[in-house]
Amino acid sequence: MDFELIVDLLKIVIPAVVVFLGCFLTVRHFLDTDARKRLAEIRLANQGVVTPMRLQAYERTAIFLERIHPHMIVTRVHKQGMSARLLQSELTKVIRTEFEHNLSQQIYMSNHAWEMVKTAKEEITKLVNIAASKLPESATGVDLSQMILQISQQIEKMPTQVALEYIKKEVGQVF
Repeated sequence: MDFELIVDLLKIVIPAVVVFLGCFLTVRHFLDTDARKRLAEIRLANQGVVTPMRLQAYERTAIFLERIHPHMIVTRVHKQGMSARLLQSELTKVIRTEFEHNLSQQIYMSNHAWEMVKTAKEEITKLVNIAASKLPESATGVDLSQMILQISQQIEKMPTQVALEYIKKEVGQVF
């Protein structure tokens, strides 16, 4: 009798387990599919917001790179009667300030693109400091400006140009 009871229980339990597993797998598949659809919708909605912000980040970074190009920054920062040391200090200050102003742009750029921007900033700062080190203590701002422009003319491709070309290439790939 115990055997018949066990067989009767198995006749009831096995189909119930099979039905339960079938329902469970069906509901699970439905919920997974629904979650993927919602995630895709959220990504699509975010793309409408993030894409313009990413493009603006690239634009602002391009402006930054143009603004720290030696020809542009020397012309913009140099004032009549400045000493070379004062001009050096102002140039490095402007480069640092502009960079800090654009730090948030890295969120929207690839790591490699941002590293190129940082390298360009560091190289331009180094160029200013090297030019200043080649001048006597009594040098004027005009002397430093000329030395910076002279050194920059000897460089085949300015770091700002290299970074800008990479950013343009990346924007072309992304957008």
